[in-house]
Amino acid sequence: MKNLIALAFWALTVCLLALPGQSQAQQSSADGVWIQVAARSSLREAQDEARSLAARLPDVSGYALGGGWYGIVIGPYARQDAEQVLRVYRSEGQIPRDSFITFASNLRSRFYPVGAEAETTPAAPVTPPAAETAQPAEDATDTPLQTTLPDETPAEARRSEAALSREERMELQVALKAAGFYTSGIDGAFGRGTRASMSDWQAARGYEPTGVLTTMQRQALMDEYNAPLISTGMASYTDSRAGITMDLPLGEVAFSRYEPPFAHFDAKGNLGARVLLISQPGDRRTLYGLYDIMQTLAIVPLEGPRQRSDDRFTLEGRNSQIVSYTEARLDNGEIKGFTLVWPAGDEARRSRVLAAMQASFTRLDGVLDPSAGVDETQSIDLVSGLEIRKPRLSRSGFYVTGDGVVVTTADVVNSCSRVTIDRDVSADVLLSDAEAGIAVLKPAQALAPMATAPLAANAPRLRSALAVSGFSYGGVLGAPSLTWGSLSDLKGLQGEDYLARLELTAQAGDAGGPLLDKQGTVHGMLLPESTDGPTLPQGVRFALKGEVIRMALDKAGVVLPATEAAATGDLPISLLQKEATGLTTLVNCWD
Repeated sequence: MKNLIALAFWALTVCLLALPGQSQAQQSSADGVWIQVAARSSLREAQDEARSLAARLPDVSGYALGGGWYGIVIGPYARQDAEQVLRVYRSEGQIPRDSFITFASNLRSRFYPVGAEAETTPAAPVTPPAAETAQPAEDATDTPLQTTLPDETPAEARRSEAALSREERMELQVALKAAGFYTSGIDGAFGRGTRASMSDWQAARGYEPTGVLTTMQRQALMDEYNAPLISTGMASYTDSRAGITMDLPLGEVAFSRYEPPFAHFDAKGNLGARVLLISQPGDRRTLYGLYDIMQTLAIVPLEGPRQRSDDRFTLEGRNSQIVSYTEARLDNGEIKGFTLVWPAGDEARRSRVLAAMQASFTRLDGVLDPSAGVDETQSIDLVSGLEIRKPRLSRSGFYVTGDGVVVTTADVVNSCSRVTIDRDVSADVLLSDAEAGIAVLKPAQALAPMATAPLAANAPRLRSALAVSGFSYGGVLGAPSLTWGSLSDLKGLQGEDYLARLELTAQAGDAGGPLLDKQGTVHGMLLPESTDGPTLPQGVRFALKGEVIRMALDKAGVVLPATEAAATGDLPISLLQKEATGLTTLVNCWD
C-alpha cells in the first residue's frame, strides 16, 4: 500500500509539472516511455476502458496505435521510473500482468482525455520518490530529476559510435531489422545499407535523419527492440540442483517444484506462460525415451516440427491455445534442456523470449536426482507432474488388409487434427461416409497386423450368438475385450437393410469393433449409440452389415485379400479371443 501512496504523491507532481504543447505522442524519446495496459479494436471500448482506469490511477491516456487499434497507456515516465511503476502496479493487481513498456513513437493521435485536456502535451517524465520514503504533498513542486540521456551533435554521435564494439554494432543492426528498417546481413559494418536504415528509423521516430544514431537514439532503438523482454521480466536464473543457468521470464513464471527430470516454473501472471528445466543422467536411449514421452504430454500439441539426432532433439507444438518449444541435448552422460509454453497469439514476445533463453542457456555441473519425488502421489494420467495429452474421442476398429488398412466408425474421424491407430501410428482417412457411419483409414507407415478380418459372405442366422471385439474403455485396459450378444433382426427399426439389430450391451469404446461369430468370421461393425430419435431400450444396438463394409472398401480403392475357406466348427474361446485381439485396434481422434 505504501507504493500506491508514494505513486499518488508522484501523480500530483506530474500534474503540477504538465506543460502545454502539441496533442500528439510523436515526440522524441527524451519525453520518456509509457506503460501500455490494453489495446482494443473498438474506439468506444477503448474510451470506456481508459475512463474506468483513470478513475483509479493517475497518468492515464488513450492513443491510436494504427491498424484500427486503440491503446490505453500510463505515463510518460523516465525509463527507470516506468519499470518501477510497472512492478508496483502489477504486484498490486492494478493493471494486467501482460502490461508492458512502450514508446512514444508507437503512439499516434490521442483520443483520451477528450476536450480541453486533450490539447496539452502529456507530462514530461519525472522520477517518483522511493516507495518507502514518499515526500509530503507540499514538496511536490520540487524540480524532478531528469534521468534520460542528453542528445549529441553529429560529431559527438560519430565519436560515441566509434567506441562501440562489433557485437554492439551487430545488435543495432538486429534491432533495425526487427523494426523493419534493415534487410541486409548482420555483420557489424555500418555501410550504405545500415546508414540508410538508421536514417529511415530516425525519420519515422521524429528525429533529424542524419544516418548516425546518437547515444540517446541508440538507447531508444534498443529499448524498442528489448521491450518484449522487459515486459516479461527477463532475468538470469541459476538452478544449482538442475545444473543450469539461463535467462527466464521471471515476471511471468516462478519456480514451483522439482519432479525429475523437470524443474517446474508455473505461471504467476495472466499470460499463463510455463517453463520446465530438463535435467537427468542418461544415455542415447534415455534421450530417445524422453523425446517420445514429451510428445504424449498435453503441453506439447501435435502440430509442429520435430527433429531428433544422435545427441539432441527439438519439439515444437501449436494449437489455438498455446505454442510449446522443447530442446534437450545429451553431453557427457547428462541430458539437459528446457521447455517454454507460451499463449498463442503473442508470437513477437514469444520469439524474443525463446531466443534469449536459447542464447543464455549454460550447463553447470550436476543433474537432478532421478529418485527424488518417488514418494509423491502418482497418477496414470501424469508424467513427472505433467498431464498426459488425451484424445478427444476413442473408438475401436479392425484390420482388413495385411498392410494395416482399418475400418472404423465415421464419428471418430470428424474434425480431428490427427487420427491414430495402433495407439500412436498416424493414419490418413481414405473414406468417411457419415450417412452409413463408416470410415476407412490407411496408416502413414505400413503395419503388419497379427490378423485381418475375414468378412462373411452370408448373413448369420437369427438368434445366433455374436460378439463385438472392442476397446470398451478407450484403451485403458490395454487390450480389446469380447462382449457377447445375439442377432435380433437383419434390418433396422425403419426397415434399413444395411443394418442388423443386436441384443447386446456394449460400451462407447466398443463402437467400430468387428462383430464376430463363434467361428471367428466377421459379420459387421458395431455402430455408436444414436443421439438422434427415440431412446432405445437397454441392450439394443445396431451394426453395419458386412456387405456395406465391402462396398465402402471398394469405393476407397482397397483390395481385400483372398478369403480362406470358412471354419467348420466353433473356435475355443481362448483362440477366438486371440484372433479378435490380433485384428482389433484402438482408433483415436486428437485435437
